[in-house]
Amino acid sequence: MLKHSYRYLSLAVAAAVLSACNSMEPQPYSADDQQKRILEDQAKMYEGQQAVTHPISFYEAVARALKYNLDYRLKLMESALAADLRDVSSHEMLPRLVASAGYAGRNNDSGGTSIGIEDREESLRASTSEERYRTIDSLGLSWSLLDFGMAYYRTQQKTDQVLMAEERRRKVAQNVLQDVRNAYWRALGAQRLLPEVNGLLERTQNALAAARSAESKGLLPRQEALAYQRALLDSIDLLSIRRQDLEFAQAELAALISLPPGSTLKLAEQTEPEMPGLNVNISQLEEKALQNRPEINEEWYRKRVNENDLKIAKAQLWPNVGVNWSYQYDSNDYLYNNSWSQTGIQVSMNLMRLLQLPALNSAEESQTKTDDMRRLALSMAVLTQVRVGALRYQLSHEQLDFAQQSLQVDERLLQYARAAKTSSVGSELEVIRAEGRYLLSRYQREAAYSNTQAAWGRLYNSVGLDMMPETIKDYDVKTLASEIERTLKQQEQVNLLAAQQGSVNVPQKP
Repeated sequence: MLKHSYRYLSLAVAAAVLSACNSMEPQPYSADDQQKRILEDQAKMYEGQQAVTHPISFYEAVARALKYNLDYRLKLMESALAADLRDVSSHEMLPRLVASAGYAGRNNDSGGTSIGIEDREESLRASTSEERYRTIDSLGLSWSLLDFGMAYYRTQQKTDQVLMAEERRRKVAQNVLQDVRNAYWRALGAQRLLPEVNGLLERTQNALAAARSAESKGLLPRQEALAYQRALLDSIDLLSIRRQDLEFAQAELAALISLPPGSTLKLAEQTEPEMPGLNVNISQLEEKALQNRPEINEEWYRKRVNENDLKIAKAQLWPNVGVNWSYQYDSNDYLYNNSWSQTGIQVSMNLMRLLQLPALNSAEESQTKTDDMRRLALSMAVLTQVRVGALRYQLSHEQLDFAQQSLQVDERLLQYARAAKTSSVGSELEVIRAEGRYLLSRYQREAAYSNTQAAWGRLYNSVGLDMMPETIKDYDVKTLASEIERTLKQQEQVNLLAAQQGSVNVPQKP
């Protein structure tokens, strides 16, 4: 009977193994599975967002981008994951406490006989001291010095990786601010100009048709009519290109703030903040950049992670001290003591590993030099970004002043063309051309202002300044926008505008 039971058990195990092998065959997702996954992902992209019920200000756009931006949310999750992995690693320093229970059985008795060493004659009859079926339980506590040392250094590594993940989160937040600053003011200019561009394009198309009609009817000299048509076509081409730029700016901002598809983007009309002149102490900004930039701090933490890698390798050269204690129980009735405890201590050392020590010392020296050189190279790039950022802002500010002057001239020309307008075709075309020039000047002025804002944002970013509270998920969009506005103004006043005091060595245009 017992033999049949083992046979059935063997067949069941074989069937389970074959079934597991069959399940390892490639199983591609079906079209229904993919469609379900797409719908679920689309729902998760925009779930939990506060509805847009009013025009969006700049600071609210930044708040929405940071609260709902998927890249930033991913970095938050990476920070949380790194912290969890650190907690897991810290538990590896604890002693191991292992509890086990089992059942043992065999189909015949375990036993034996004894023979004499000298005469080789059997001295005892066959006997056993073990039951065929018995239960075994144990509870063991063990601790290893080598495992403790390696777990200690790994926990330090995980702690540094938490800090590295936090620096990456800071960098993503700074990049989001820069991208929103660049897109918002272009999108606001688009909101202001698109209706006028569309209206002027319609009028220009009508004027082009009128010029062609005047040419066919002989109301204008042929050369003059063709020249007007050429000018109108050039104006239409430029206006069409500018309209594409404006529409792209709105689409880019909508993507940055994770606006659901089909939503209407309406920005708040507001007085444009005056862009400050730049006359800064570059040395002071460079020092702040070396102190604040997330990339440099991340490299500094990475150096400690690499150092701990070598410490782990050196720890394996230590003598290992193992201490263990266990409690054992065996239900065997033939035992005199069915339960007992045992302790032990063991010292061991792999002497061959000592040969690795010179190589490890050399690797440690090379690793330190490499980490320092990588950080120095990154620091040099950061200093260059600060200087270039200051120069770019200075040039953008000058370009803004020039665009403002050009706009004023084209506005006066438009007023003159309208005042001198008559009923002739040429006069109407001249007004349209003046309106086109004026609208293009407005576009250039809006573009110059958004470029100046973007240059200011790049300078802010190059110094590595933060604008975020410690937590985001606990704030609604309105509160977060107010906090970002307060922090940005404070950082600019303390770290950027304050740097304009003292010795000045801003790079000049060649």
